[in-house]
Amino acid sequence: MPNIKSAKKRVKVIEKKTLRNNMIKSAYKTAIKKFEQAIEAGNMEEAKTLFSEATKKIDQACTKGVIVKNTAARKKSSLSKKLNAAMA
Repeated sequence: MPNIKSAKKRVKVIEKKTLRNNMIKSAYKTAIKKFEQAIEAGNMEEAKTLFSEATKKIDQACTKGVIVKNTAARKKSSLSKKLNAAMA
């Protein structure tokens, strides 16, 4: 437990940032799971809309600094490969 005033403040700030980061991370992971479920079900129209939603959430996470740019690109590439394979 911190004794110094600035250290106490840092603990509060870190808790807020962690909560925000977890919410953003959960949002993009949920979007990816919904997309993958639509692919497995064979629902291509829904998969297309969920693909754009998932890429949007991934980009938001990248912009907010939750994930790194290369990680975001890798995840989006993986999703697009899955969509193209399912469409073919």
